[in-house]
Amino acid sequence: MTSPLTAASEGRWTPRLWGTLLVLCAAMFLDALDVSMVGVALPSIGSDLHLSTSTLQWIVSGYILGYGGLLLLGGRTADLLGRRQVFLVALAVFALASLLGGLVDSGPLLIASRFIKGLSAAFTAPAGLSIITTTFPEGPLRNRALAIYTTCAATGFSMGLVLSGLLTEASWRLTMLLPAPIALAALLAGLRLLPRSARERDHDGYDLPGAVLGTASMLLLVFTVVQAPEAGWTSGRTLLSFLAVAALLTVFVLVERRSAGPLIRLGVLRSGSQVRAQLGAVAFFGSYVGFQFLTTLYMQSLLGWSALHTALAFLPAGALVAVSSTKVGSIVDRFGTPRLIATGFALMVVGYALFLRVDLDPVYAAVVLPSMLLIGAACALVFPSLNIQATNGVADHEQGMVSGLLNTSVQVGGAIFLAIVTAAVTAGAPAEPTPQAVLDSYRPGFMVVTGVALAGLLIALTGVRGRGTRGSLVVARSAANEAGGAGKSDDGAAADEADAARVPVRD
Repeated sequence: MTSPLTAASEGRWTPRLWGTLLVLCAAMFLDALDVSMVGVALPSIGSDLHLSTSTLQWIVSGYILGYGGLLLLGGRTADLLGRRQVFLVALAVFALASLLGGLVDSGPLLIASRFIKGLSAAFTAPAGLSIITTTFPEGPLRNRALAIYTTCAATGFSMGLVLSGLLTEASWRLTMLLPAPIALAALLAGLRLLPRSARERDHDGYDLPGAVLGTASMLLLVFTVVQAPEAGWTSGRTLLSFLAVAALLTVFVLVERRSAGPLIRLGVLRSGSQVRAQLGAVAFFGSYVGFQFLTTLYMQSLLGWSALHTALAFLPAGALVAVSSTKVGSIVDRFGTPRLIATGFALMVVGYALFLRVDLDPVYAAVVLPSMLLIGAACALVFPSLNIQATNGVADHEQGMVSGLLNTSVQVGGAIFLAIVTAAVTAGAPAEPTPQAVLDSYRPGFMVVTGVALAGLLIALTGVRGRGTRGSLVVARSAANEAGGAGKSDDGAAADEADAARVPVRD
């Protein structure tokens, strides 16, 4: 059979190439689906298993902790041990953990299964993204593939709300079990379709100190942020935890600068476009998670809407993302990622700002729907563009590392700003919780969400150039890239080789 890499380099999308992309999209769809689907089922889980509110929180936080804490390690492991192998093993673990989560009758066991699912997703997400970026050559083909891939993620996140509303009506266990057969089908297809990738043989050893420090710092950061609203942002426990995170990250940076084979090569952050992609990912997902959290509370707690009614209210945003999947790649080719990211953030700011008009008796078509459509359009533009911008110009042997870094930015941004939004709402909680008073206490949270999106817009605007070339597309791969770029740590040499393989594109 023709290999996906050969077909992609020749510009042809064979059935096997489509199958490869479908397997990777299925895994990313499941990762995003699992993040959003559990929220609606929490009340039923708590009632059935007799769990307190603080315990229920860890059903969500356990997944985030495993996912956000181990992404850096997952990305580098894919580079070193082989992307296909890491992806398939992690996907098998994800399927087993999904099955366990749907069968357990204990809160601690359910939380453990969620942590294991998050851990496995921390390996499938960067491995899957790096398989795409090493299978499809940089330029229009990769842009199209990444647009479809990231659209599946956004669609999974949106559809999780709808599916959870439907499944929870029958049993909350179905929301836990649903990913298992899908993951198993993707695993069986992946065993046949995914291209084999050799381990990186010419690396300079395994950065075990960096792996331990990076994982520990991310786990502690996510844990501290998740617990801060309950423990208090100014409590001794929270402040000491943040101090420990700062110390671990400082030591991590020092170790990475001296390591011959670092977990993260810090030189990649010398690129302005890379830094903007990472910060943009933090602002993008952080603002959206906060918005979805508050909007769900508003619709269910204040308006009295059912879980299904609330899920359908979000559906236009998800539908808009889904139908745009085949078009975003060509738009990126024409306008470039900086302009699309800036445009998307502008739409997001307007959408969030318009939602501030909500009251206790909103007209959906006039008040809620415009915001959902603007936010859906923003997601369709921003998320694929961030992925393309972060992975462009990166050597194949570092794609897993950059993919892990980008996914870490997404998850850490979601955890940090959700905690900040929660704290803003809690600080304004009324003594007498009348509906109007509760709605007023939500407004500072919506303002935080809008402010985070505005910060993302300002960051994106620094990358927009008014005149000159939009950027470059790779039209010939350098010998260094074909060989995997083993042992390359000199940014200048890599840049020279990349420049030799590029031609400017008309703005």
